Amino acid sequence: MDNGITLSERAARRIGEILKNEPAGTMLRVSVEGGGCSGFQYKFDMERTRAADDLAIERDGATVVIDPVSVRYMAGAEIDFVEDLIGAAFKVKNPLAKASCGCGTSFSL
Repeated sequence: MDNGITLSERAARRIGEILKNEPAGTMLRVSVEGGGCSGFQYKFDMERTRAADDLAIERDGATVVIDPVSVRYMAGAEIDFVEDLIGAAFKVKNPLAKASCGCGTSFSL
């Protein structure tokens, strides 16, 4: 199934930098949870295990895993890393999100 979720070059580079300090085989897990100021929020964790039904996205040596339920909420999204005046963070550009909050980690469908 092509869900269209992509990983930007900037995000892959930053994930690679983070994973250098982690044990071999560590991946970044992105998930969607209920909560946040807009109804859903993205969660980013370091993960050493991958479930058989996880989606794995690899780019430039960085691996991101996403569980099947979260994939449904993220179809067509791009995982990016941005640096601006208020700081640096992973951002998910999600075409399914109808609204998001100022923190950039919360959204509604």
